[in-house]
Amino acid sequence: MRREELEELQYITPIVNVPSILTQGILSHKRVKSMPHQSVAKPEVQALRAKVHIPGGRPLHEYANLYVCARNPMLYKRQADHQSLCVLRIATSVLDLPDVVITDQNAASDYRRFAAAPGGLAIVDKEKTFAEHWTHPDDPIAYWRHSSMKCAEVLVPDVVDPDFIMGAYVSCKSSHDRMAADTPGLPAEINRHFFFC
Repeated sequence: MRREELEELQYITPIVNVPSILTQGILSHKRVKSMPHQSVAKPEVQALRAKVHIPGGRPLHEYANLYVCARNPMLYKRQADHQSLCVLRIATSVLDLPDVVITDQNAASDYRRFAAAPGGLAIVDKEKTFAEHWTHPDDPIAYWRHSSMKCAEVLVPDVVDPDFIMGAYVSCKSSHDRMAADTPGLPAEINRHFFFC
């Protein structure tokens, strides 16, 4: 993938967290764990991520993780909760921060690769990462690989500053109304398709 092909990065979060994010930023797992917040992460996945150390860098839990494309298996598994979730839109200029790392798939995968940003975008398979579907009914290995590639990540040390947040996607009018009430200055766009609705 080339940088000019990437319009934004994305972050899945419960809407209730957004006011705090707009003041403190998107925090790494390590920084946020002692703060009151709601999480979309599954404990078993976090246990896997806790074992990952970025080559030449730090433990994975010391990075704020953004998605190249948040319309992915993680969001699909949470479609029943769509009214309480949003996807924050993050400026690609975050790629120019020091020590940002890119993965070609889920960072907890055994087969993921890491590369320094921004040039590391070259390891991301654009076609597979932005594919509408990642199911391969006749090939379980292809399904596993593709679902992991849909979760390609951008890892930012410690925090993504609120200045990088451009807006949000929500799934429906009730979510939009809640965002407008809680965060009136943040543009929010309803996109049911993005949330598998």
